Amino acid sequence: MPEAPLPATPTLSLPIAGMTCAACAGRVERALRKLPGVEEAHVNLATERAEVRGTAPLPELLGAVAKAGYAVPEARLDLGIGGMTCATCALRVEKALARVPGVLEARVNLATETASVRMLAGTEDATLAAAVARAGYTVRAATPEAAAEQAATGGARERRDLILAALLTAPFLVGMLGMAFGADWMPHPWLQLALATPVQFWLGARFYRAGWAALRAGTGNMDLLVALGTSAAYGLSIFMLARHGAHAGHHLYFEASATVILFILLGKWLEARARRATGAAIRALLELRPRTARRLTLAGAEEEVPAIALAVGDRVVVRPGERIPADGLVLEGRAGVDESALTGESRAVEKEPGGTVSTGTIALDGRLVVEARAVGTETVLARVAALVAAAQASRAPVQRLVDRVSAVFVPVVVGIAALTLLGWLLAGAGAETAVLRAVAVLVIACPCALGLATPAAIMAGTGAAARAGILVRDAEAIERAQGVTLVAFDKTGTLTEGRPRLAAVHGTEEVPDPSLALAQGGGGRPSTGPAAPAAGGWGHDTAVPLRLAAALQSGSEHPLARAVLAAAGPDLPRVEEFRALPGRGVAGIVEGRALLLGSSRALAEAGADPGPLAAAAEAESAQGRTLSWLVETAPAPRTLALLAFEDSEKPGAAAAIAGLRALGVKAAMISGDSQAAAGAVAARLGLDDVAAEVLPDGKAARVTAWQARGERVAMVGDGVNDAPALAAADLGIAMGTGTDVAIQAAGITLLRGDPALVPAALDVTRRTLRKIRQNLGWAFGYNLLGLPLAAAGLLSPPVAGAAMALSSVSVLANALLLARWRPRGAA
Repeated sequence: MPEAPLPATPTLSLPIAGMTCAACAGRVERALRKLPGVEEAHVNLATERAEVRGTAPLPELLGAVAKAGYAVPEARLDLGIGGMTCATCALRVEKALARVPGVLEARVNLATETASVRMLAGTEDATLAAAVARAGYTVRAATPEAAAEQAATGGARERRDLILAALLTAPFLVGMLGMAFGADWMPHPWLQLALATPVQFWLGARFYRAGWAALRAGTGNMDLLVALGTSAAYGLSIFMLARHGAHAGHHLYFEASATVILFILLGKWLEARARRATGAAIRALLELRPRTARRLTLAGAEEEVPAIALAVGDRVVVRPGERIPADGLVLEGRAGVDESALTGESRAVEKEPGGTVSTGTIALDGRLVVEARAVGTETVLARVAALVAAAQASRAPVQRLVDRVSAVFVPVVVGIAALTLLGWLLAGAGAETAVLRAVAVLVIACPCALGLATPAAIMAGTGAAARAGILVRDAEAIERAQGVTLVAFDKTGTLTEGRPRLAAVHGTEEVPDPSLALAQGGGGRPSTGPAAPAAGGWGHDTAVPLRLAAALQSGSEHPLARAVLAAAGPDLPRVEEFRALPGRGVAGIVEGRALLLGSSRALAEAGADPGPLAAAAEAESAQGRTLSWLVETAPAPRTLALLAFEDSEKPGAAAAIAGLRALGVKAAMISGDSQAAAGAVAARLGLDDVAAEVLPDGKAARVTAWQARGERVAMVGDGVNDAPALAAADLGIAMGTGTDVAIQAAGITLLRGDPALVPAALDVTRRTLRKIRQNLGWAFGYNLLGLPLAAAGLLSPPVAGAAMALSSVSVLANALLLARWRPRGAA
C-alpha cells in the first residue's frame, strides 16, 4: 500500500519595502533563513517580494525583516459580514479570517456586523471573502452607505417576517391564554399543523440555514440551538398527531415551536432597531456633509457642483444657512458659524478673513468665500468619523473572557440539553416531558446577548462622547481611563488661552548703546521701572530693551515672541547667528551685541543675576506672570531688562478642576514657568499639585515620577512637546486645537480647547465601562439562572423563547441609555 503523501509545507509571499540593490535582497534573505522553521527563502528585488517556505510564525518573519532594516507594508480592510447572529458567529468569522495567509489581525464586531482586517499589502480581497464564505457567512461592502442600505432592507424583512409570524401564531397565543384561565381554546389539531408548518419551515428557515452552515464549519451558534429546539417540539407534535390523529388534544406542542420562533423574531426586530440606534453617531456625522457646493469659476461666476468634485485650491461660496462643503480658509466675508454638530460647542464661532472653517459646519448670518484646503477623507469631519468608527470597531480587553466562553458555549448547551433529556427519562417522566425540558434548555441559551454586550455599549458610549466633542480612540482607552487618579494639565494653551500679552517691561540703570538710544530718537540714561503703555507705545525707559528683545524674536512663532513683536511694532534690526535654546529661550547678535532672551534658568546659566530687577521679578511672579530676561552676554554678562507676560485662564479651567474633584480625581499642572508664577495660577484654580520650571523633555519624566508615587496619570496637552508625556501617561488626552502629533499620541481627543471636557471624558468612559460590565453580568447571569430553571422544568419552551429574545433586547436597551449622556452642565 503506497504511503500517503506528506502535506505540502506552506509558502508565504511577503512584500518588502526599502530595498534598493542586490545587497539589500541578500540581507533580507539571510535574515529570513536564520529563523527556525524557515526551509527556504527567496527575495526578488524586481517584484519587491520574499517567498518564504516553512512553518515560522508570521510575526517572527516580520520581526526578522524589520531587524534587517526593512519593512513589510501593511494594509487595512473593512468588510461587512452578513448572516451573523451571536457571539459564536463573530468568533468563527474572526478565526476564519485569521487563518488566511497574510492576515495579521482580524476583529469582528457583531453589533456593527463588520470585520476589520489588518493584513500584508497585496493580500487579495477575494481570498478573505472566500474564507468568510467557507465559514458560512456572506461579505458585503462596509461603507456607511452600504450599512445603512443593508439595515433598511434587513429592517423591512424583519418587520414582514414578524407580522406574518404574529398572524399565524395568534390562535396559539389565544389558546395559551385560555389554558391559563382553565379553558380549552386551542385550535383543531390539523389547524395547528397548518399554522405551525409555515412558521417552522418558512419563517424559521433562517435558523436551519445558519445552523447548517455552522455545523459544516464544525461549530455551533444560536441558530443551531433554535433549530434543534423548535424541531424537537414540532417533531414530537407530528409524532403524536400521527399516533392519535384528531384526538391528539393536549399531546401536541405546535404552540411551543411556533411561539418560540415568534418571540425570537420579535427579539430580532427589536434588536435591529436598537443596532441602528447605536450606530446613529457615525450616520449623523456623515449626514453633515453637503451633497453640493457653489464653486467659483476663474471668471468669478458661481457653479453648482457635487461636493465630492471639489479639489484643494477651489474657491467656494457659502450662503447664510448653508453647510460648508470643505475644510478651508476664509478669503472674504464674515459670519457666525455653528460648529456644534462637529465639536459640541453650542455658541456660534465668528469667522472672518484668515479664519479656518470645517466641513459640515453652518454659516449662520453671512456670506463666506472659502478656499478649500482639505477635501474628501482629509477633512476634519471625515477624520472624526473614521476615529469614531475605529473606536466602535475596537475590542475591549474584557472581551477576551467572552471569546473563551463563546468558543465552547453551544457544545456545552447541547450537552446540558442531552443530560436534561436523559435525566428526566431516568427519573420516570414521559418522553414528552423529557423532550420539552430539553427543548426549553436549547431555547433559553442565548450567546447573542454575550456577543452584543461589549460592542453595543462601546458604540453607544463613543457615539454620545463624539456628539459632545470627545473622541475616544479605542476600547482600550476606555479601560485605561477607569483607574485615573491624577490629571496633569500642560499650562499654556490647555489651562490658559495660549495667547499671552506683554504686561510689563522693567529696564535696568545700565546705559544703553548710544547708537540705539539715537535710533530711538533720544539719549541719556533711562529711568528704572515698569513700562507704562501710552498713546505712543511703551515708555522711553524701556523702548530700547523692548526693541532689542523684539529683534531677537523676529520670525519666531512662539506665543511669547508674538506678544513681544506685537508690542514693539515694525522696523526692527536684523538678528544674526540666531539660536533657539529649547526650554530656555533664544540667543543671537543684534547690531553687534550678543544677546539672550529667556527664562530664569537661562539667566543663571548665562552667569547673570537679576540685580536691581529682583524686586520687580518677585512682584510680577506673585501675580502669576511669566518672566523673560534680556541679557547681554558679552563681553561680560549683564541684565538689561525683565519682560512680564500675562496669559489668562480659559473660562472652563476652574470648572474642569471642580469636575475632576467631583469624580474623586486630583488635578496637577506642568509648566516651564517659575515656581512663583505657576503657583499663583495653581492657587487661583485650586490645583492639587504643580510641577514648575519643567523643560519640554522633562514633562514625560514628571509624569513617570507621579506614576512611581502610585498615581495613575492622565496627561492633557496640545503641543508637539507634549507628545512624549502623552505617550508616557496611563492615558493621553489631546486638545484637538493642538497639533496632529499630540493627537496621535493620545487615547482621547477633545475637539475643542475646553478643559471642562476633561472630566466629561472621564465620566463618559467610566459610564461606558460600567455599561459593559452590566451587560456582561446580565448576559452571564441570565444563562446561569435560565439554564438550571429550564432543565428543572420551571420554564416552558414559549417562556424560554421569550426570555431569550428579551435578553438580547435588554442588553441593547441598557447600552442605549448611554445615548442620553451629556456633559455636566450641558443643555
